[in-house]
Amino acid sequence: MDYEMESQPKRQVLELEPDFLQKISGQNATLTTALQGHYRQIFAPGARKTIRPFTPAETSTLLGINENYLRQILSEDPTIPRTMVNARLNFSVHDLHEIRTRLDKRQAESKTGRRRTYLPHRGEAEELQIIAVMNFKGGSGKTTTTAHLAQYLALQGYRVLAIDLDPQASLSALFGHQPELDVGPDQTLYGAIRYDDRRRPISDIVRATYIPNLHIIPANLELMEFEHETPRWLMTKSIEEAPFSQIANAIRQCEQFYDVILVDSPPSLGFLTLSALTAATAIIITLHPQMLDVLSMRQFLQMVEDLLTQIWRVDPGNKSKWMKYLFTRFEPSDGPQNQMAGFLRSLFNDDILIHPMLKSTAISDAGLTNQTIYEVDRQQFTKSTYDRALEAMNNVNQEIKKRIHQAWGRAL
Repeated sequence: MDYEMESQPKRQVLELEPDFLQKISGQNATLTTALQGHYRQIFAPGARKTIRPFTPAETSTLLGINENYLRQILSEDPTIPRTMVNARLNFSVHDLHEIRTRLDKRQAESKTGRRRTYLPHRGEAEELQIIAVMNFKGGSGKTTTTAHLAQYLALQGYRVLAIDLDPQASLSALFGHQPELDVGPDQTLYGAIRYDDRRRPISDIVRATYIPNLHIIPANLELMEFEHETPRWLMTKSIEEAPFSQIANAIRQCEQFYDVILVDSPPSLGFLTLSALTAATAIIITLHPQMLDVLSMRQFLQMVEDLLTQIWRVDPGNKSKWMKYLFTRFEPSDGPQNQMAGFLRSLFNDDILIHPMLKSTAISDAGLTNQTIYEVDRQQFTKSTYDRALEAMNNVNQEIKKRIHQAWGRAL
C-alpha cells in the first residue's frame, strides 16, 4: 500500500504569481499612458480631427454634377465658398455642404418645372433606416464598414447618426473620441438606456463631428453596465417587460433629425446586441470568407434565430426589413477565399452584396493614424493602391445606398 502511494505521480499545483493583480494593474497603467502619448502625437492638445479637402473633380462627383457646371456656378457667384491649397482650387467638407445647400435652394426656386434634390433627405413617408452592422467574431471589419459607410452617406448629403455600441470603442477612436479621455459617465448610449432615474435624453449624448450632417454617440467600457444590470432588472419583471426595445425607444426621441442611423454592434450576443437587433430595420453581417469565420457565423446565425424567436413572441410586429452579407478583407488573388465566396453565393444568392470590401494596405495604414480612406492624404500611397481601395469602398457603399433607396421606394 505504501509502495502504491509512493509510486503515484505528485499533483502539479499551478500557483499564480503573488503580485499577479499588481502586475496586471501596472501593465494596464503603462499601456494606457503609452496609448495616450501616441494619441497626443497624432492629435495635439486642443487639435480637432478634420477631413482632407476635395479636388474640383471629387467635389463635382459628390454633388452629382458635371465639373464644368461646378466651375460655372463658381464664376457666377463669387460668394460660394472655396479653399485654395498650394494655389490650387479645393473644397473643404464645409464648402461642399454649403454648395450643396445653395444648389438645392437654387433648384427649388427654378421656374423650369424640373426638381432635382441635392439634399436627399427622407420624406415623411420614408422610414428611418437603422442599420446594425454585426458579427459574432471580432476582426470581421464591422467598425471599418460602419465608419466608411457613415462618412460616405454624409458626404452624399444624408443626415447620419453613428452609434458606437462596442465597449472597445474603436469607432469612437476613429472619429477622434478617445474612450479614456473624452467620454465621461453617461456620455455613451448607456446614459439613454439605463434603468434608473439617471437616464438622459439621447439629445444630451449625441455629438457633432467634423463632417456636416454626421453625428456620433461614442462608447467606452460603461456600456458593460447595461449587460450587468439587465439580468438584475429582469429578475423583477415578466417576459413582456423584457428590455428588448431600450435602444429603439431612445432612437425614437431623435429619429426626425436623421435619414440613416448606423450601429456598430459589439462582437457578442448580449443584451446590447439584442436591443440593437430589435431596433434595426436592416442588418449587415460582415464576413471574412474563410472556413473558421464561416463556422463562427453559423453559430452566430443560430443564436440570432433563437433570440429573435423570443423577441417576436413578445412583439410580433417588430421585424427587420432586410439583411445583407458583406465579404470583408477580401483578397481576389486568394484561391481558397474565392472558393468560399463562391460557395456562399451559391447558398445565399442575392443576400450577399455584389461588391466585397477588399483587403488594402491603404485602409489598414490609414487606420494606424485613426483615419479612413476618405480622410487620409492620397499622397501617402501609390496612386494605384489608393485608387483601388477607394473604388472598392465606394462600390460597397453605393450598393448599400441603393438598398436604402429601395427600402424608401425611390428609383435607383
